[in-house]
Amino acid sequence: MKIRKLALGLIVGALALTAACGREGAPPAAGGDGGPAGADAQLTYEVATDVTLTGSPTFDRMKQAGKVVIGIREDQPGLGFKDATTGARSGFDVEIARMVAAGLGYGDDKIEYKAVPSAAREDTISRGDIDFMVGTYTINDNRKQRVSFAGPYFVAGQGLLVRKDETEITGKDTLKGKKVCSVTGSTPIQRVREQGLTEPENIVEFQTYSQCVDQLLSRQVDAVTTDDAILKGYAAQAPDDLKVVGEAFSVEPYGIGLAKDDAVLRGKINDLLQAAMDDGTWQKIYDATLGKSGSAAEPPAIERY
Repeated sequence: MKIRKLALGLIVGALALTAACGREGAPPAAGGDGGPAGADAQLTYEVATDVTLTGSPTFDRMKQAGKVVIGIREDQPGLGFKDATTGARSGFDVEIARMVAAGLGYGDDKIEYKAVPSAAREDTISRGDIDFMVGTYTINDNRKQRVSFAGPYFVAGQGLLVRKDETEITGKDTLKGKKVCSVTGSTPIQRVREQGLTEPENIVEFQTYSQCVDQLLSRQVDAVTTDDAILKGYAAQAPDDLKVVGEAFSVEPYGIGLAKDDAVLRGKINDLLQAAMDDGTWQKIYDATLGKSGSAAEPPAIERY
């Protein structure tokens, strides 16, 4: 009964944060789930007009469809979260997605969001099921074999989430013999496996981080590992039950994933990100979302290729 109450408290807390930050009156996403989009009523973006991107097959598809289809996450408080009751979306990634869409000429009523699990991101982009992906998507050389990236627009680091009463796990070097959970196909779970941070039989994988957090609260696993930005979001929802421990032990540059051969669209999105970093828009987005955790951050340098 106590475990169930803890899990329920986490969920309710996450929903409360989303509702508090929710952008009231936002129009439903076109062709999507009908839920309002946007994390904060004060965050608005001028929708560009007469945008032309000659040589971009993805943009041509968007123009023909009359909308932009954006891959997103739905279970990451502070980054990409969907309120199960209202359908409202909130978080840093959601706002970056809205900002980029506006710069391409698509307002909230012309955005369709699709939840894409970590393991399916490259396939989903390659098939053209989404136009681009904004969802804690780490840029690395292996992924660049199949997709391309604009950005980075944020840099995180791998961390550990444990129960509040945990005393033995203090960092990555104390994971031996402990059950560690993360998302299938994610960079963090690959790092745990490749570096032998715990035994293979102690690695637990699920499709979403919320499933891992439920396992942590019910004492089925000992730690959840992923980017510290994600973990801080969960810890903020249940400060009496969860905590983030140790120093970050990786560098995770978040990029916007898109078709590998679409250099034109990649260049345009990089331009939009750079403009947001230069004019203060990026900082406003951060302060309204991830910045509420009390952590300061600065925009990273765009890596063009």
